[in-house]
Amino acid sequence: MKTQDFIQQKLTNFKDIFPGLIVCILIGLVAKYLGTLVPTLGGATIAILLGLLLGNTVLTHKKLHKGIRFSESNLLSYSIVLLGGTLSYTVILELGVSGVSFIILQMALTIAFCLFVGKQLGFSENFRLLMASGNAVCGSSAIGATAPVIKANDVEKSITITLVNLTGTILMMILPFFTNLLYENETMLSSALIGGTLQSVGQVVGSASMVNHDVLKYATIFKIVRIIFLVFVILGFAKLKKDEENHDAELHHKKPNAKIKIPWYVKGFFLMCFLFSIGFISENISLGFKQISNYLEIFALAGIGMSVKFKDLMKAGLKSGVYCLAIGIAQIIFAVILIRILL
Repeated sequence: MKTQDFIQQKLTNFKDIFPGLIVCILIGLVAKYLGTLVPTLGGATIAILLGLLLGNTVLTHKKLHKGIRFSESNLLSYSIVLLGGTLSYTVILELGVSGVSFIILQMALTIAFCLFVGKQLGFSENFRLLMASGNAVCGSSAIGATAPVIKANDVEKSITITLVNLTGTILMMILPFFTNLLYENETMLSSALIGGTLQSVGQVVGSASMVNHDVLKYATIFKIVRIIFLVFVILGFAKLKKDEENHDAELHHKKPNAKIKIPWYVKGFFLMCFLFSIGFISENISLGFKQISNYLEIFALAGIGMSVKFKDLMKAGLKSGVYCLAIGIAQIIFAVILIRILL
C-alpha cells in the first residue's frame, strides 16, 4: 500500500508539473532556434524575453505555475551539475599565474562593487548578493546556484536573472568595439576583457566570435576558470549569511547554527568537474553533457522569464537600471586596469 501511495503521489506531482514544464520546453526550443538566427542575442536571452512576454500575456493560467517553478529551479540545478562535467581544472594552467590572478581580482572587485553600490542604492542584501554572483561569475547559473544558499525568494531570483542577462547582452555587443579600440584585437588581452567580464558562456562565445577564432578560444578559457570559482563564491556567501544568522541568534539568546549546508548541485558540480579532470568522463560524454546542460538551462530560463511579472520589474524601476549600468561600466574599467597591470 505504501508503494502504491508513493507511486500515486509521484504521478499526481507529474500531472501537476507537466503543463508548465511542456510550455517551458517549447519556449526554450523556439528560443534555441531563434538564437541561431540572431546570435548577437543568443538563445538564453531570447528564452527569458519570450518567457517574460508570454508569461505576462497569454500564458497566465494557474495550472502552469508548478511546472514553471519546477523548470526554473530543478532544471537549472541539473544544468549546473552537468556543466561541471565539461570543465577541467587543467584549463587554469593555460592562463598561468597572471591570468588566474586577473580573474580572481576581477571577480573580487565586481562582487565588492555590487555589494557596496547596491547598499548605497537601498537594495536588499539578497538582491545584492545575487547581482554580485551573477555578474562576477556566470550569470543565471550562478544566480540559480546562489539563491537557495542565501534563502532568496523567487521574485528576487527571477528579477536578478533578467537584469543580469540584459546587462550581459548589451556588453556582449559593445565589447568587440573596445577590444579593437584598446588592443587592436590582440588575442590574450581581448580574450581577458571579454572572458573576464561577460556574464554568461553564451555571451562570451557570441562576443568573442565577432572578433576572431583565437579570441573565441581563449575568452572561453577565461570564462571557464571563472565558473570553476563559482563554488568558492557560493561558500563565501553562505558563510556570510550564516554568520549573520548566528549573530542574530546570539542577540535573541538562541543557539547558533554553525553548519553551512552546501546544496547538492554544488557538490555535484565539483564532483563532475573532478571526474572530468582525471579523465573518468570522456570527451564524447562531456560533449553530450554540455549539450544537455545548455538545453536544460534554456528551458529553465524560459521558466524564469515566465515567473517575472511586469509589475515586479516596474517596482525595481529606474534605480535597478542605474545599478546595472554602473556594474557594467565598473566591470569594463576594472578589467582594463587589471589587464594593464597583470597581462
